[in-house]
Amino acid sequence: MPEKVKLEFASERRFRERNKLYYRFLHWPIWIFVFFITPGPLTFDLFARGFDSRMALWLAVVLAGTGIAGMMGQLPGVEPRPYILRFTEDKPNPWYRRICYTFAWAAAVTFALLNLAGLIYAVASGRWILRQMYDAAYFPIAGTIWVLGLSGLLPRVRRSTKGEGSERRYFYGTVWSVTTAQIVLLAMWKAMPRNPQTDVVKLVVYSLVLVYMGNQARKGHLPRTRQIVPGEWAVAD
Repeated sequence: MPEKVKLEFASERRFRERNKLYYRFLHWPIWIFVFFITPGPLTFDLFARGFDSRMALWLAVVLAGTGIAGMMGQLPGVEPRPYILRFTEDKPNPWYRRICYTFAWAAAVTFALLNLAGLIYAVASGRWILRQMYDAAYFPIAGTIWVLGLSGLLPRVRRSTKGEGSERRYFYGTVWSVTTAQIVLLAMWKAMPRNPQTDVVKLVVYSLVLVYMGNQARKGHLPRTRQIVPGEWAVAD
C-alpha cells in the first residue's frame, strides 16, 4: 500500500488579518541569522575560532539592514499583515520575499553540501581540508543558488505565489533537515577526537540525520511540512 503522507486543508487553517507584534518580532532573528551566515568562510571562522571584530562589524550591518526592512514590513513574517491568504491564488511574489528566501536556500544548501563533501574527503583521504573547500567553493555554489533564486527557479521565490501550498513544505523540510544535521555534526566535532574512525562516524551520523529528517518532512511529520490542499482562506507562515 502507498505510504500515507499527512495533508493540511487550507479551509481548516486559522485565518488572521494581521500579524501580532510578538509574531513579527520573533521572525526578525531568523533573518538576522540567515544574512549573518551568508559569508560562509567568515562563518567557518566563527565556529572554528570564535567571534572577532570582522563578525561584529558584519553583525552590525545585518542588524541595521534587517531592522530597517522589518520596520518597513519588508521581511517574511515581519509584515504587518500576512501577504499570502489563498494558496492557489496567482499573486505576484514580492521582491523582499524572493530575496530573503533565496539567501535562506543558499545558506541551507551550501553549508550542507560543503560539510558533506568535507566529511567524504576526510574519510577517503585521511585529510581535513574543509576550510580550503569553503574558500574555493562556497561563493560559486551559493552564487549559483542566488542566480537560480532571483530568476524565480526555486520554491518560494517564484514570480507567483500560486504553488505556496507545496513549496513551503520543501523549504521547511530542507531547513529542518539541514539545521538538525548541522547541530549534530557540530556537537560531534566538539566532543569527538579527529581520527579515521571518528571521521567515519561523523559522516554516517550526519548523512543519516539528513536522510531521516528529510523523510520525516516528506511525510509531513514536521512542523510546516504538510501538503496544504487548496480550499478556502489560509495564511502562509
